Amino acid sequence: MEREMEELFGRFFGGWPWTRREAEGLGWSPAIDVLDRKDELVLRADLPGLTEKDIELTVREGTLTLQGQRKEEKETKEGEEYYACERWSGSFSRSLTLPPGINADKVNAAFQNGVLEIHLPKTKQAEGRRIEIKAA
Repeated sequence: MEREMEELFGRFFGGWPWTRREAEGLGWSPAIDVLDRKDELVLRADLPGLTEKDIELTVREGTLTLQGQRKEEKETKEGEEYYACERWSGSFSRSLTLPPGINADKVNAAFQNGVLEIHLPKTKQAEGRRIEIKAA
């Protein structure tokens, strides 16, 4: 079922690296969920340990780019050393081609509790409309 959903999203969004599995080959990349509503797409990106000042979000020529940096926190006191370091640090960048029918001028975002929520409003044309079929 997961593979079928990934393929469906891949066809619709033109090959965006949505899944963690696909993004792993690109270096570090935040986990992203996509919610398709009638009038907008909503992207949620997990960015723990960052603030809104650490993140840059741009829309240019049909491409949404999310980038930022988390500073490494490896301070130790005398006699201490790390046994394991698994938390990510450093910079990341992820660019996504917007699907047709997104109003790029009205994209907005909010950051709260380590989650960036991006709202991508659809144009009226993208919402579609019902076409009445008349008897001949």
